[in-house]
Amino acid sequence: MEQRTVRPDHEAIARRVHQGARVLDVGCGDGALLDLLKSTRGVDARGLELSSETVGIALARGLSVIQGDADSDLELFPDDSFEVAILSQAVQQMRRPARVLGELARIAPEVIVSFRNYGLWSRRLTLIRQGRMPAPGLAHEEGVLLPVTALDMIELASRLGLACVAMAPVRGSAVGEFRNKGLKRLNWGADEVILHLKRI
Repeated sequence: MEQRTVRPDHEAIARRVHQGARVLDVGCGDGALLDLLKSTRGVDARGLELSSETVGIALARGLSVIQGDADSDLELFPDDSFEVAILSQAVQQMRRPARVLGELARIAPEVIVSFRNYGLWSRRLTLIRQGRMPAPGLAHEEGVLLPVTALDMIELASRLGLACVAMAPVRGSAVGEFRNKGLKRLNWGADEVILHLKRI
């Protein structure tokens, strides 16, 4: 049997989800995170993914994933139909990120979001030196519609009635410890960020 490598950020997110939770993973891709959550946390896992190709991969893994667009299809899910909603490395590809996050807050009382942090000092320096957002057109930046910082996301979450209860930096393959303070340092030094949000 093929041995899959588990992404460190997926492991960190899985540790924030309680055993047996009802989980919706939005922008779930090939279902790698859902698969991990099922095997390690025993969750009742569902996924929503735009790409029909990756939906096919997730279904082949035996996962419950449907094809849909988070920008328009989340309204189909009833209020509080899940305990945790996850948006991993997908918010910056959304056309209406505030609406998507607001819908997730309606669907589940806990929301976990991970994203590339454009507040990172080296990205700020690139912007100052070149007068443009960092690395346009590189493979890992393709599809980015919303280059946000950790501070941007926490402020947006607050406006939507979500409090940040824990945050962790991701630097390469290393995920830092989850903390409930240190936003300024996180915003300055983290390549990627994971936020655990709860409805107020």
